[in-house]
Amino acid sequence: MNTMVDLHCHLLPGIDDGSKDIASSLELAQQAVSNGITHVLATPHHLDNQYINHAVDVVKRTEVFQKRLILEGISLKVFPSQEIHINGDLLKHYDDLLGIDVKKHYVLLELPHSNVPQYTKQMIFDLKKYGSTPVIVHPERNTEIQENLDLLYEFIEAGALAQLTSTSYIGGFGEHVAKISDKLVKHNLVQVFASDAHALQGRGFTMREAFDKLRADFGAEKASEFENNAERLLNGQRVIAHNYSNVIKKKKFFFF
Repeated sequence: MNTMVDLHCHLLPGIDDGSKDIASSLELAQQAVSNGITHVLATPHHLDNQYINHAVDVVKRTEVFQKRLILEGISLKVFPSQEIHINGDLLKHYDDLLGIDVKKHYVLLELPHSNVPQYTKQMIFDLKKYGSTPVIVHPERNTEIQENLDLLYEFIEAGALAQLTSTSYIGGFGEHVAKISDKLVKHNLVQVFASDAHALQGRGFTMREAFDKLRADFGAEKASEFENNAERLLNGQRVIAHNYSNVIKKKKFFFF
């Protein structure tokens, strides 16, 4: 692959739970390049209980970091974005949100780790009315979705997309999460890989490994689709979920 796009990682220094300083950020960037990544979206947390990273600040910090990468001779193209935490007042902050693409056709939407808010489907509808398709990040690690994978089916059916963490797929978060990840791929409920890399042990860039496994498990066509979807999302081009299905088989009732 000549181009590999990573749509979700925390490599900007000192603004969230990712990289703590510039040295750590440069090391992460080198790791990304070594893993075959050529383009990356810097996605600090935004509007969660700990972090607020305003759009204008993220853009400025990304520009500064890109210049430093050029000085260091690190061949990685970085774009500004945010990992946006869902909340009931999200639309009030819409002007302060960064998209995956410049025109905000797509946004990265994070659910709480332990539950799914009751208003999630309504938020999907509302964001789409604003012209932004939410891409739900790491659904495989959400406790409530783990217990009922068809929750994600409902969100995809409502018009959302979903991003699977590469480390989850190759088993880095344990066998349980890996099995869930495999099911989500099998049922076409996720459309793209991303690293969600942090400057923490076990939270690095595993995109190449995930693509190798995807190619072995589901074929070259599926791997190419995931790769192309990442590029298309970054460019604001049309990506739709297709051939997705319920994970839990519906019981058939027979009447005599």
